[in-house]
Amino acid sequence: MKANHLKVKGVRVRAVGAPMKRPLATATGSIKVAPLLLVDLHTDAGTTGRSYLFGIGAHHLPPMAKLVEAMGEMIKGDALAPFEIERKLRARHTLLGVHNVVLFAMSGIDMAAWDALGQALAQPLVRLLGGTPRPVRAYNSKGLGIMPLKALVREAIELVSEGFSAVKLRLGRPAARDDIEALRAVKKALGTNVTLMVDFNQGLTVNEALRRGRMIDDEGGVHWIEEPVRADDFAGNARVAREVATPIQIGENFMGPEQMAQALAAGACDYVMPDAQRIGGVTGWMRAAALAQAAGLEMSSHLFPEASCHLLAVTPTCHWLEFVDWADPVLAEPLELRKGEVLIPARPGLGMRWNEKAVRRYAL
Repeated sequence: MKANHLKVKGVRVRAVGAPMKRPLATATGSIKVAPLLLVDLHTDAGTTGRSYLFGIGAHHLPPMAKLVEAMGEMIKGDALAPFEIERKLRARHTLLGVHNVVLFAMSGIDMAAWDALGQALAQPLVRLLGGTPRPVRAYNSKGLGIMPLKALVREAIELVSEGFSAVKLRLGRPAARDDIEALRAVKKALGTNVTLMVDFNQGLTVNEALRRGRMIDDEGGVHWIEEPVRADDFAGNARVAREVATPIQIGENFMGPEQMAQALAAGACDYVMPDAQRIGGVTGWMRAAALAQAAGLEMSSHLFPEASCHLLAVTPTCHWLEFVDWADPVLAEPLELRKGEVLIPARPGLGMRWNEKAVRRYAL
């Protein structure tokens, strides 16, 4: 059957709790198990498109699952055309609002649809989008949470030893001096040849962000300060971006390209890093990439490295891929890394297949 005749047969979801090799503590809480919602989009030709969503907490997965299932019913029998599917689902949810878990569910459907289309055309997603598979520079984001200094230094060295030349440190301790002490310890352990980002996970007020941001400026050597204040406070972020010398990075909480456009108009950041789940999947990402290009801002990814590597390879202002391995326990073929770069799989679509034995083992 030709790809342009494919139709959506149905959507299946399964919740799993994937064990994390390194529990991660941040200013907003800690996670030890990655709650994932696996999405399978079946076509009438037998092709299955796959994606997953990250629930942050396992209790978030049931409502996300219900929404994905409902959307699957809405598009059953429709052509496998991601732009048209997105248009239909957006129209159906306009009055409710295409934000938060509604947008998450749409993103899961969107990524799975693009994956199925790539498989139908026997092309990896990057080629489907007009690009070429290539290595994508990544930083190791699997650890360096809020923890005692000795453990922090040990973990920083371990993360770099995995072949990376860049890592991210979580900050946001109650006292600023403790954050600076942690920053100094990691910098001393890693030296000047390792790129270091820091992330406050929205943990500060604007005034405290200015104070700690200037302290980080004085320390030097930090590539970016991520989410210093509440993510949707674009005015507050803009003030921090104006008054702190170290570049400000936000974007993982942009709810669609529309909100990213608002942040850019407000001058809320120096860099952007959309999240595939929140920006609208592949379709939303491509629109966001055009906004970043127009604004002349470097664009990185947040989580979802399996999809993000394809997307960054066709992003004009491609910057850094955030690498985590949280889905690896349920993947048949995890991403391949080489010298701190992610290699885009040559397999069709996103290149993901589930390890069904592991999916059963970690089922929630």
